[in-house]
Amino acid sequence: MPGPESLQPNDPTSFGEYSVIGRLGRGGQGIVYLARDSEGQKYAVKVLNEQWSQDTDLRKRFEKEVRAAQKVASFCTAAIHEANLDAEPPYVVSEYVEGPDLQEAVAKEGPRKGAALQRLAVSTATALVAIHQAGIVHRDFKPGNVLLGRDGPRVIDFGIARVTDSTATMTNSIVGTPSYMAPEQIAGKNITDKVDVFAWGCVMAFASTGNAPFGADSVPAVVHRVVSAPPDISEVPEQLRQIVADCLDKDPDNRPTAKQLLMRLLGHGTEDEGRVPTSEAVAEGEKRAVGPVAASGPQTPPPHSPPHPTASGPQTPFPHQMHSGPPAPPHTGPQQSPGYHRPAPPMHNPTVTGGVHPNMTGGLPPTMSQRPPLTGPNQGYTGGHPGQRSRPVEDPVLSQGWVLPAVIVTIIVLLLVLLLTAIAQ
Repeated sequence: MPGPESLQPNDPTSFGEYSVIGRLGRGGQGIVYLARDSEGQKYAVKVLNEQWSQDTDLRKRFEKEVRAAQKVASFCTAAIHEANLDAEPPYVVSEYVEGPDLQEAVAKEGPRKGAALQRLAVSTATALVAIHQAGIVHRDFKPGNVLLGRDGPRVIDFGIARVTDSTATMTNSIVGTPSYMAPEQIAGKNITDKVDVFAWGCVMAFASTGNAPFGADSVPAVVHRVVSAPPDISEVPEQLRQIVADCLDKDPDNRPTAKQLLMRLLGHGTEDEGRVPTSEAVAEGEKRAVGPVAASGPQTPPPHSPPHPTASGPQTPFPHQMHSGPPAPPHTGPQQSPGYHRPAPPMHNPTVTGGVHPNMTGGLPPTMSQRPPLTGPNQGYTGGHPGQRSRPVEDPVLSQGWVLPAVIVTIIVLLLVLLLTAIAQ
């Protein structure tokens, strides 16, 4: 979340136990402040503006939205910590996510690529599934509402979200950002959760290319393209392009649901869409999204799999790829994905770089059995089947702990006897 702005003279200094530090932003419903509790923990506090707080119907709508938002799984969204809806004005305390939003990050660092783009796609789709499961349509899913926190992307701003029931009518004004709005949203009719899927396609196109698929110039020009022109997704990576294209279909009935979208991103076929419960799809999306976050620190290779000669680049394993095909690529951190277990320690051999031979596939490399026996502690080999490690040879006498001290004492006694004999002569 962007850093706070300075407080204005008429801004409050606290909300209950939360001390206000600065402003985070202003929206149609109110102002979002950065605040700190008595223990120093930071939170985002959203406060209803005067228009909303004094309008009975709008206030009820806000309360209904907050109650629904509290049901949203908080993994890929900013979790609501506390809601004080009886206060004057009402306010909601939610998790403060430190980090830039996607709009800022792309402007500063360029488009997302590779594993970073993949994680972004999965985590945001997971968030939409969780939001829709709670009966909410976000309606303003855009790069500015995706925060890139330390523990992964988070979807924020339920301030203009709409509960999907017949009582959720609002004003006739268009809610959303034109470059990321669906055609039916612009028309203001037949709005369902499919508008968020359309917006997701726009956001992924922007994240991977740096440009919105319908442009970002004048509002009339953008609206015209959204309604009647094809999107420009030619630069979207091939592995993501068809999914984005399906999400950007003008007809909402032809777009996938958020769950179908997530299932495709996770590599599931259409036959799995009805078989896998939504809660399991969300749980799998969460696991995939956190994999790279856990991939830091020392890496231990999984058991029963080939040791890797070199660790390079971030690794995002997928369960359906772990146990088939050639050996998995190198890893750089401990993996928490299903299918990985703690391995046995690798064989130590000072003649092999790093203790692991590049050609090793479960025992010694083919040439190792042709080498002469090694000498030194724990390095003795006595032949055996080629490609297998033989046990080190141990002397049954020397392996006894009392032998070496006894030899040393005997030598010392002999030296003393020789010395005394020399003196006596």
